[in-house]
Amino acid sequence: MAGEPYWFEIGVADATTARSFYGGLLGWEFETGPSGEAAGAVIRTPGIDGGLHGGDPGASPYLFFRVDDMDAALTRVAELGGTVEPGPGVDPDQDSEFGCFALCRDDQDSPFGLHQPPAGG
Repeated sequence: MAGEPYWFEIGVADATTARSFYGGLLGWEFETGPSGEAAGAVIRTPGIDGGLHGGDPGASPYLFFRVDDMDAALTRVAELGGTVEPGPGVDPDQDSEFGCFALCRDDQDSPFGLHQPPAGG
């Protein structure tokens, strides 16, 4: 159906390093991409599939990934060498109708977001 999320693409400077970061944070497994390059990859998730490519430092778009425990996820981001953006990107009121959001950067400074839905969401 049109309009539902279908694919995401993450561009980074070094795809091999990104595989380690995102695999460690979100438990993703990667398949060799259609071009056959070992570093580029197809990402299979329970929701939507995506792609990962290198040679594109600091690329966008921002995409939010669901997490069950924001505090644990933010701790893991830091452990893996990433950062959490300061300011309004973090909503400390996890009981709001929208839950909790955090804007982050991976260990290569590429942006991404985390989202913990509200209880029962």
